[in-house]
Amino acid sequence: MTLITRPEGLSADQIAPSRRSLGMATLGGVAFAAYAPAALSQAASPITTDSAGLTTATVSWPAPDGFDLPAYVARPEGEGPFPVVIVVSEIFGVHEYIRDVCRRLAKAGYAAIAPAFFVREEDPAPLSDMARIQQIVATAGYEQVMGDVAAALEWIGLQSWANAGKVGITGFCWGGKVVWQAVARFPALDAGVAWYGRLAPAATATEAQAAAGRPWPANLAADLKAPVLGLYGGQDGGIPNDTVKATNDALAAAGKTDSQIILYPDAPHGFHADYRASYREADAKDGWARLLALFEQKLKH
Repeated sequence: MTLITRPEGLSADQIAPSRRSLGMATLGGVAFAAYAPAALSQAASPITTDSAGLTTATVSWPAPDGFDLPAYVARPEGEGPFPVVIVVSEIFGVHEYIRDVCRRLAKAGYAAIAPAFFVREEDPAPLSDMARIQQIVATAGYEQVMGDVAAALEWIGLQSWANAGKVGITGFCWGGKVVWQAVARFPALDAGVAWYGRLAPAATATEAQAAAGRPWPANLAADLKAPVLGLYGGQDGGIPNDTVKATNDALAAAGKTDSQIILYPDAPHGFHADYRASYREADAKDGWARLLALFEQKLKH
């Protein structure tokens, strides 16, 4: 059984594609892969959320560099306007787990939008080659990703069903780090929930690797423009507990009393990912309840 223990995915000796049937999901002429084979556990029983009472679609909008950026959208049926949550994927892109998260949020009354940040280079979702996936992810640098978020916010403002004055963001793994960065950059975001995104460079990172990852969440506490809730695992092999403590200390020192990281002591990396061996049901459910409580407070009132 393959177990991803680090934010950047598998190490070389962990790479093993699943034999489980994957299939494709096609919406609006754009094909998004089903569960990412690079991480799918054959023993998993992923949560499946239907589209009853929802409107789902694949849309696109122009990014600052002119690229036509696709995204999956799930929202309640009706005219709205609905509060919005931007959903930022793991390194595997917009696959079935991310789409299901969007539908879960839509069932809770939000318009959820998951941009496909990596597809300029290639869609990583259907791939099992972790080395190639990591190459693809590396092409999505900070300024490009922030430009894509800015374009998403602009597009949201043009949709009659969207309440552009109430926008949150959540993300997983790679996307968890993006949450911290985006909330530090965009005043239009009202709340963020970051699931186990790396907070600081790895102890073994080279100067080039550390520079490529900037700005790091541990250094962004004073810049946050809205509350951020971090949900992290105490047994995460790539995010040491001392970086969690350092970030919480930085938040306290900056007076960000409405932001904090919750550490689940026994949880590994990816504990919310119900299609992986790392899934921990109790911690995932608790984290999801906390997410809903924060978004209820900040996006619905």
